[in-house]
Amino acid sequence: MSPHSDKRAASNVIRSLERQIVSGELADGAHLPSERELMEIYGVSRTVVREAVTTLASRGLLEARPRYRPIARRPGYDTALKAVEGAIGHLLTEPDGIKNLFNSRIFLEMSLVRHAALHAKRADIESLKQALDANEAAIGQSERFYATDVAFHGALFQIPRNPVFPVMHMAYVAWLSPHWRKMPSMPERNETNFLRHLEIFTAIQNRDPEAAEEAMQAHLVSAWEFVRGTFR
Repeated sequence: MSPHSDKRAASNVIRSLERQIVSGELADGAHLPSERELMEIYGVSRTVVREAVTTLASRGLLEARPRYRPIARRPGYDTALKAVEGAIGHLLTEPDGIKNLFNSRIFLEMSLVRHAALHAKRADIESLKQALDANEAAIGQSERFYATDVAFHGALFQIPRNPVFPVMHMAYVAWLSPHWRKMPSMPERNETNFLRHLEIFTAIQNRDPEAAEEAMQAHLVSAWEFVRGTFR
């Protein structure tokens, strides 16, 4: 079979399997048929099957590990972000790549706190308060403080009740945490970050969207100054 024919055959297998995964015919978490079975079903070579599996895995539609049969993954928002993870990784190596990503986070979180100040329900305020209390209790323990810092911001991403936002938060954490963890442990910096969180919470609780936006911007701009040296 010529390379052109291989490419066309792989495209046919990819379209067929993608349709089965998206429709649910291949259930989320189900194993794909074996390589030999796929070769027989589609009348193609092992090379074509492997190319199709690699392509679908890069799209987040298959979970593929060496020596294991691939597993179907129903597309969701987390799948979409996983599919672009590699591209984002390359972009972060570009000049100002991490700064641009961080700026996008600032823009989004300023919008989230404005929304929270205007629309947060009582249960949302309580969740934020619990996250804030846990953050204060962890000031002297840097690893725990980092986890509670992530949880406080994560609570803000939950408030709009839009499933895209929590996934975006997880993506920001995954992309940026290696750099945050390069910072030396400094309880005084933890104290500063907690006080910024307190300002954000207070503005939301007081239903003051302008103050909430300003507090979040000040917090994240200050945070960038702490960590910018780790991004060089």
